[in-house]
Amino acid sequence: MLLTVVAHALTPALRGLVLGGDSDPDASGLEAARELKLSADAVYAGPERAAVRTASALGLDPTVEPALRDREYGEWAGRELEDLLAAEPSQVAAWLERPHTAAPGGETENDLIARVADWLGDVAERHKDGESVIAVVHPAVARAIVLYVVDAPAESLRHVDVRPLAAVNLSLHVGSWSLALD
Repeated sequence: MLLTVVAHALTPALRGLVLGGDSDPDASGLEAARELKLSADAVYAGPERAAVRTASALGLDPTVEPALRDREYGEWAGRELEDLLAAEPSQVAAWLERPHTAAPGGETENDLIARVADWLGDVAERHKDGESVIAVVHPAVARAIVLYVVDAPAESLRHVDVRPLAAVNLSLHVGSWSLALD
């Protein structure tokens, strides 16, 4: 099976470094998505409007998958990172430096990696060899998928940059996921 993970189009929240939320994608990002030519046997999207609308702009009709939602930021959801750093510098610094730390009421990076690992197992069971699948997700989810597939620790998060509309290709062989570089 081949899986293409596509980061949703740019949103005001991504541009402003706002944690979580459910903002609409920029019109220019949707226009850029319309230029991409993707097709698959099955398409999934995270539940955020940006993921669903990006999939639609790609000409795809996704199944919304709750397991592909953005990381849960708890009490920090909807707040700008810059504001959080000013208001709670030590707590935010610990959260940024240690992926095993959660925002108050949120989930850790490891929680997110475990969630996407479970989804990857589920999608592998649902689809047979030779099928192609696309998942349109928040960039944080794409990063977590990459970390899981290459068996990298959550501390590696800062070394994976997933930009809006970036695509990561994965392949599944004998029950094991791999990066599929073209």
